[in-house]
Amino acid sequence: MAPSDILRAKLNLETAQLGWSELERHFARGDVIKVAVGVDLIDAALHIAENNAATVEAWLAEGRIARAEPADAEDWHARQPMFWAVVVAPWVLVQEVLKELES
Repeated sequence: MAPSDILRAKLNLETAQLGWSELERHFARGDVIKVAVGVDLIDAALHIAENNAATVEAWLAEGRIARAEPADAEDWHARQPMFWAVVVAPWVLVQEVLKELES
């Protein structure tokens, strides 16, 4: 197994669902990175953990990942969504859990 595969598995095991109240203190420290819907959270974490600067910079420019802003915090505080989260120190990468529409 390649080191990248081992790291991917480790990150996957360390992923958890958290509420805004559990992320709020990380946001206050400026450590929250939001991952856009449609982007694999583990892929984003892996690129950051492996210091894959070219990909990370491209994803930042494209808006696929971004540092959480005060407007995000206000929205999250009002709605209290759940997030998938994984830590790649010092960052906490988050992706909002989308609620499935009931038929």
